[in-house]
Amino acid sequence: MSLQTAPDQAVSRHGWVHALATVLAGLIAMIAVSALGLWAAGAADLPDGAFPRVVAATTVTAVGGSVKFAGNAGALAETRAALTVIPLSVALTGALVVATGFLRPLRHRAVAGAPELAGWAGRIAVVWLLALTGLALSARRTFAISPGDGTLSGVGDLFGASPRVGFEAEVLVTLLFGLLWLLGVLVLALLVSPGAPLPARLLRFQEAVRPAAYAMVALLLTYVVLGVVVALVVAVTRGHAAQTLAVVLLGLPNLVWPVFTIGLGATWEGRVEGPFGLPMPQVLDSVLRTPDLATLDLGTLAEQDGRVWWLVAVDAVVLLAVAFLMASRSPARTRAWQHAVHMAVALALTVLTVCLLGRIDAHYGLSLLGIGDVGGGLSGELFLRPVLWSALALALLWGLATGFLGALLASRTPHHGPHPPPQQATPTDPAPPKAP
Repeated sequence: MSLQTAPDQAVSRHGWVHALATVLAGLIAMIAVSALGLWAAGAADLPDGAFPRVVAATTVTAVGGSVKFAGNAGALAETRAALTVIPLSVALTGALVVATGFLRPLRHRAVAGAPELAGWAGRIAVVWLLALTGLALSARRTFAISPGDGTLSGVGDLFGASPRVGFEAEVLVTLLFGLLWLLGVLVLALLVSPGAPLPARLLRFQEAVRPAAYAMVALLLTYVVLGVVVALVVAVTRGHAAQTLAVVLLGLPNLVWPVFTIGLGATWEGRVEGPFGLPMPQVLDSVLRTPDLATLDLGTLAEQDGRVWWLVAVDAVVLLAVAFLMASRSPARTRAWQHAVHMAVALALTVLTVCLLGRIDAHYGLSLLGIGDVGGGLSGELFLRPVLWSALALALLWGLATGFLGALLASRTPHHGPHPPPQQATPTDPAPPKAP
């Protein structure tokens, strides 16, 4: 009995050690990116030692966690704040590290049973929830905000209304959405990696799903790389290196992925008011900084800068390359119209994900005696949300067109996708000897 259980115990111990290493690597990478991005944004100067707490809160929101804000400004005034945004640079970093750690012990295998995959994922999930609980409990702090000079300063001196704002992670909500984030990362890792094993019952679906999933991840990462290149050029030619670094480390996908959908023809609606600004080029901020609801699309952006139309050409080239990649990784027997359908569905799901993750909603205000906002520059609002159904319809059309063209291009090149196994010839009986 001991000889039989010893290998299982060794595998179990190895699994827990690997789960701990995977979770720690992912969280350390996310915390490092958050800290560097917030430092570049000037958050290191926050009072009352709030910087580590803000780093923890940023990391929590990156995995879908919730942070609630509260404030007070003395007996006669109150502060109100709300923020809904996911720092996608931090989330993307964590997803890549955790997915790599999850897939490492499963490489070089063709098939793995569902219980085995669930065991590896379950160990990571347990360690993840424990670590996320500690991170969420540390993501809380209240600190004072200087009102500056002017009316608000005089009111604060008179009534003792010195504004303070605090934040606190909601632990249960953070654990729930953090677990969903982790499960999504692990499932996507199995779908994307060509070398990851699947249960035998799911092998028949991999020919249709894996090339499309791989192509969509390549699409999103391509736009992140393009965004980094553009950011470096801006930092070198126009300065503002610290602000540019903050955008890259905290929210580059928040910028480049919605811009990708705008190049498809999608429309976003939003508004910027007060001291808030968006981590995006001035042309986008100019369109959104209006008294009323602003429409953000190719037309309104072209009124500010005609070079915006190049977004359509960039989208067309990148999507065609991605469609070619998908077709080249698909079985040779797959027809062009099937590639088009797979590309359309995959692109629509990708655009849906971008639209859900790219929403921004923030508000801050100070009211005196419960009436209105005072303080001028301390009050503000910004939000950005997509027109969803038109974006999905456009994604389907782009996917059908580029998927069909990509399949035609792939059919004219040496195909690298899996081919059906050759049929083996059945041996024939030897001919009877001729009669003498």
